[in-house]
Amino acid sequence: MEPLVRVEWDGPVAGLTLNRPARHNSLVPELLAELLDALADLRRRPDVRALVLQAEGRSFSTGGDVRRFYEQGDGVYEYASGLVGQLNRAVQALLDFPVPVVAAVHGIVTGGSLGFVLAADVVLVAPEASFTPWYNVVGFSPDGGWTALLPALIGPRRAAEVLLRNLTISAREAVEWGLASRVVPAEEVHAEAWRVAAEIARLQPGSVRRTRRLLRAAWGDVAARLETEHGEFCAQIVTDEAREGMRRFLGEG
Repeated sequence: MEPLVRVEWDGPVAGLTLNRPARHNSLVPELLAELLDALADLRRRPDVRALVLQAEGRSFSTGGDVRRFYEQGDGVYEYASGLVGQLNRAVQALLDFPVPVVAAVHGIVTGGSLGFVLAADVVLVAPEASFTPWYNVVGFSPDGGWTALLPALIGPRRAAEVLLRNLTISAREAVEWGLASRVVPAEEVHAEAWRVAAEIARLQPGSVRRTRRLLRAAWGDVAARLETEHGEFCAQIVTDEAREGMRRFLGEG
């Protein structure tokens, strides 16, 4: 069976590829478990100088798998608590990773998967890339850093309007607003991410690590803010509104 997170190497650069393309790399416990294991393993490797995060298929990732949530029935609270807990640990692991993270983003990014983008240091986006919350449509509460991290990058007013109106952030807007670093042609975005990571890997490693730590210190207590999102998500997921929203979203009955 193909891994849900593929690990690749190019010299001192490691790559993690989300590999659930048939489901648009939507987040399920199995994928997040593999991602956490891979990050823990790479963190122990002193030969890693930079990390590339990318995805297989047409979408980068569409966030939590709504069908999986819906199928839990009365067990949805426990499922949601576990899944969002895993997501928060993955976002935190990327934020705390000892070397820079370069994300290559193509296609759709929705829901909690935005956390992977927010946690990266350099974000390269294909022209068709887009970022949409979808929480207020389905009936969920934001997770993955939409309230914990996004306002610091694009501003609280923009973040509020995007979330409350369920607006889509285009690739161009992502760069102009500070969510992404630059737009790269779709056919080049993955190769460019590896090139940038290799460039970073050639620099003085101690200096690079300290620079990243100093930049990350400006985020403050991210863990506490992510935990607040976790609690609100779990409280909302058990409401009739969320159950009905999932049913409509999935076209069930």
